[in-house]
Amino acid sequence: MARSRPYSDANPDLRRRCHGAAPAIEEIEKLMLSYLTPGSFKPLKSEVSQQGKRLRDRLLTLPVMVAIVLGLVYRQLPSLSELRRLLEREGLLWVKPLKISVEALSKRLRVLPASLFRQLLWEVQERLPNHQSVRVPPWSGAPDQFTAWWIADGSTLEELRRTLKIERAVESTVLGGKMMAVVEAFSHQPVEILYTPDEKANDKRFDAALLERLPQNSLLIFDLGFFKFPWFDEFSEQGKFFVTRLREKTAYRTVQLLSEGQFYRDEIIQMGQYRSNPCDHPVRLVSVRWSTVWYHYLTNVLDPQRLTPEQVCELYRRRWRIEDAFALTKRLLGLSYLWVSDRNGVEIQIYATWIFYLLLNQLCAEVAWGLQLPLERISVEMVFRGFYHYAHAYLTGEAGRIVDFFVEHHQLLGLVKNIRRRHRLREAQLKEIWAASP
Repeated sequence: MARSRPYSDANPDLRRRCHGAAPAIEEIEKLMLSYLTPGSFKPLKSEVSQQGKRLRDRLLTLPVMVAIVLGLVYRQLPSLSELRRLLEREGLLWVKPLKISVEALSKRLRVLPASLFRQLLWEVQERLPNHQSVRVPPWSGAPDQFTAWWIADGSTLEELRRTLKIERAVESTVLGGKMMAVVEAFSHQPVEILYTPDEKANDKRFDAALLERLPQNSLLIFDLGFFKFPWFDEFSEQGKFFVTRLREKTAYRTVQLLSEGQFYRDEIIQMGQYRSNPCDHPVRLVSVRWSTVWYHYLTNVLDPQRLTPEQVCELYRRRWRIEDAFALTKRLLGLSYLWVSDRNGVEIQIYATWIFYLLLNQLCAEVAWGLQLPLERISVEMVFRGFYHYAHAYLTGEAGRIVDFFVEHHQLLGLVKNIRRRHRLREAQLKEIWAASP
């Protein structure tokens, strides 16, 4: 049977799909319960009531729905039907066995305010232990070099699956909307998730929200989707900082040459030379020659003592950490497979997936600490897939704490990423570039 389209054109986010429930793990469930205790749901319910909405007492209460949506992610359940069977037979997290219909679950996901789950994501962030060692760069002489180091980017969700005949009759493709994510550059923890049902939304739509959320004296790393002179000026005027790329054909003039080497150039420039509305504040341009190609990075950190040219390039390289986060949430945790065709349900799924990713990343940080390795060396995917092996060892009495089990069997489980040859060559070339600097 011929494929409908070539394999190379297929969406990589949709190549893997789990068709059976993952095993329940007592220690993971205790961890989630410690950060998502049902007693904390009452303030959330009161907050929504103050906004003019009233949550009636019913079978699918807020604590039950939190357990359900997190269970969908944690147990890798492929559908609401599978969830219904599991819920009726075993129960889920802190919810005892419960008989409910798929229609009731689907309807509840359509009407339960998604803002509750967004608030819950913030509360989990505040409760997590603050591992300062993974929240600051390795080169930082002092933790207060910047208040925060964040990375921002947007991602379009996949096509909404139509379950009703009237929905399947519509030929046009309807995507699930667009989410904007912000993660910490060194701990990889998500700090902000924004959503719009408009899948064609430009990243610039989130400019105001991102800048408002960014603390004073903090640094945000982003790509060309945010490139806009007025936004750059707002950073400088508010005492906040950024690192990004220089867009091609941007006119500028050099104000001051800070330093120059065989493979790099560091200068302060004024952008928008031939525009009626140029960039009001000067910025810093760091250019690096990689092989035969020059790469250009922008920042409004004008003092090279505070952020060296090498550090500017390293920060932008870390922008790919958010692409890793998107790949993990969409491919590994199933965010590419949307549960319902309603936008409110999509938003709930987004927040639930990032809540579990937050806890999973925290577990990886604990493993990295136990192995005395950088967090980048720990494979989040293999830690997640190692849950099965831990569950079996725990049931047979061969394992205690999950972190101790992962640290002891990290080689067998493949938790530590190998340093590939191309990575070694890249690091060697980087050393050559900056060794030649004056």
